[in-house]
Amino acid sequence: MPDTTEVEVDVVVIGLGPGGEHVAASLARAGLEVVGVDRRLVGGECPYFGCIPSKMMIRAADALAEARRVPALGGATEVSADWTTVADRIRDEATDDWDDQVAVERLESAGARFVRGHGRLAGPGRVVVTTADGEVALTARRGVVLNTGTEPAVPPIPGLADTPYWTNRDAVRVRELPASLAVLGGGAIGCELAQAFARFGVEVSVIEAFDRILGPEEPEASAVVRAALEAEGVTVRTGVGVTAVAHEGAFSIGLADGTSVGADALLVAAGRRTNLGDVGLDTVGLDPAARVLEVTKRMRVKGTQGLWAIGDITGKGAFTHMSMYQAGIVIRVLTDDGKPRADYRAVSRATFTDPEVGSVGMTEQQARDAGLRVGVGLAPLPESSRGWIHKVGNDGIIKVVADLDREILVGATAVGPSGGEVIGMLVTAIHAQVPLATLRGMHFAYPTFHRAIETALGDLS
Repeated sequence: MPDTTEVEVDVVVIGLGPGGEHVAASLARAGLEVVGVDRRLVGGECPYFGCIPSKMMIRAADALAEARRVPALGGATEVSADWTTVADRIRDEATDDWDDQVAVERLESAGARFVRGHGRLAGPGRVVVTTADGEVALTARRGVVLNTGTEPAVPPIPGLADTPYWTNRDAVRVRELPASLAVLGGGAIGCELAQAFARFGVEVSVIEAFDRILGPEEPEASAVVRAALEAEGVTVRTGVGVTAVAHEGAFSIGLADGTSVGADALLVAAGRRTNLGDVGLDTVGLDPAARVLEVTKRMRVKGTQGLWAIGDITGKGAFTHMSMYQAGIVIRVLTDDGKPRADYRAVSRATFTDPEVGSVGMTEQQARDAGLRVGVGLAPLPESSRGWIHKVGNDGIIKVVADLDREILVGATAVGPSGGEVIGMLVTAIHAQVPLATLRGMHFAYPTFHRAIETALGDLS
């Protein structure tokens, strides 16, 4: 940056996670003057602490599990787990030892300028960045894009703050595995990491205050994943809150039912909170206590001019693919490329447990709550030809949710091997509002896992 405290540019991007980095680099390539601001690593949570390193852990754990299934299918195996291989790969291949130099150079080579520091709105079109060397004041001619993301939420449990608990950011940096691990939270992150560590020989307990794990998913999906975890030795406690946490050499977690769980390590995976608390929302007429920002279908923050928001802070889904999708809209808006509008009717997600959970659109309950005349179809995966052939590791279901008045699907879930891939066809069907009659008249390759979709459609009632 120039040696001045006042800089005028076209666009300022605060927060350089995947979506923010995409916006900053793309607008710079399009010829706009862009400054990207982030106080942490360029690239955000996903490549350093989230999606990429966690899936490396899961990939390794899945390979161990599959090797252990060989005796049921055709041979004998002796499996010896080595966490060092995983830890080295995360450090060296995925994160460059948590160094973002390559990402910064990539951003700057696109033509954007980078300021490392805490960016804060200081009025319409104005941003003040607090850096290690002072402050930089930025004025944006076209506007400001917020992409400040989320960070791990840590519940106010008595005693917890004084203990060496982990969040996902610590879990992916582990070099030596504990003998036992308690996981506070049975959502996607908690279940994924619980299974991965268990497959490397860690004794794992999952504690979930809600009445089932994977609460946002269909109950059938939760039941399948819970059964799979328990079959691998993971203890799953649901419907019970944590009342206190203590640490004296090991963790002691007190539960609301009067029992306790002991463990050498504690992973807090109790959701995430948006980073909106200190970004100057009040300076542009917004509620400084807002948890999410309400945006138009063109990603402009409602009630403002020249302010756009993308990613987790919009409340449309805390997924990298959502941030990138919204980033694409902002890029087109700020380069006057047509009139793009966001469409959220077929938002998909995947939970990378084994079996994998892919889902899209409404759950059955959400559809009923919306007042639709609902039809539901189920197909147990083990009863399919491919599931029978698979024999082990074949647990799962296909569930489809239909609006019977419009004769279209509004939601679907695919649980099983590659469930996140199987869901792709159903995402298309929901997004394009393909009629049920058309779906039922399709060819489904035999014998595949996705052929169970045909069975689920036939079960619609």
